[in-house]
Amino acid sequence: MLRDRVDRAGDMAIFLAVAQEGSLSAAARRFGLTPSAVSRVVARIEARLGVRLLVRTTRSLRLTAEGETYGRAARRILADLDETEAQIADQGRPRGRVRVSASMAHGRRVVVPLIGDFVARHPGIVVEIDLSDEVADVLGGRADVAIRFGPLADSPLTARRLGETGRMVVASPAYLARSGTPRVPADLTGHNCLDFNFRRIEPGWPFREEGRESLLAVRGNVAANNGETLVQLALQGVGITRVGTFHIAEDLAAGRLVPLLEAYNPQDREAIHAVFVGGPAMPARIRVLVDFLAERMGRDQAMARDRAVAGDRGPTT
Repeated sequence: MLRDRVDRAGDMAIFLAVAQEGSLSAAARRFGLTPSAVSRVVARIEARLGVRLLVRTTRSLRLTAEGETYGRAARRILADLDETEAQIADQGRPRGRVRVSASMAHGRRVVVPLIGDFVARHPGIVVEIDLSDEVADVLGGRADVAIRFGPLADSPLTARRLGETGRMVVASPAYLARSGTPRVPADLTGHNCLDFNFRRIEPGWPFREEGRESLLAVRGNVAANNGETLVQLALQGVGITRVGTFHIAEDLAAGRLVPLLEAYNPQDREAIHAVFVGGPAMPARIRVLVDFLAERMGRDQAMARDRAVAGDRGPTT
């Protein structure tokens, strides 16, 4: 009886090979056994279960109803065994494939530049990154880790905060030279304002004046469904836009865009999270990636804040 228990996983693997190949001889070749040895394995399983699993003739081999049931169970059990061993092995040196979903702009500007350092640190992990403004279905298996902005909907997913982003009103120097610089939010009514065209919680741009927050409805001749397009239009001098600061950090530093109305900026912040299927069975390869993103994105944001504070203070002597 003890020998039967020890050999069951191997018996299942041989039985599945017989079912897949439709031949005792082909299954025997896969395992380096003789056809008679494979036949004895199948007979041992049938004797243990007390049912016929295979119907054999001189020309064909097919599964009985009980054989189909046993085959499905064997596939599931062996897959669970493989997954368990892979997870335990991952604890020593994480390996395997991790699929990451990020928005086009944030992925290209923030996430992708970090991937090289991550795979250098974890050479056993293969990263598949999908940049799209569509929301990836993590529960449905379309991604292992998805990076999301703003409030999160209730779901069984686990969320890890990676950082946050603010928003800023900007325009190019060329546009301001041509159309003038708005000094107070109300001046925007006389400017071409480039806004998002998808439905938003806020039906306008928020500002804080004299301690009170308000929304200003803006109008323009171009709208877009993503921040990168709005930034590109602003760089071309088409108009003024309000986008996440991660979109424009390089352009602000280079002087290609100019911040506007910062005295009225409500400093609204939007949280950035990584969402994934958590729990004790979460593979180490996913855990180390989320830890890495939280570490690096948090550090980079802290450095950016320090630079901004230093810039506000001006040069020291």
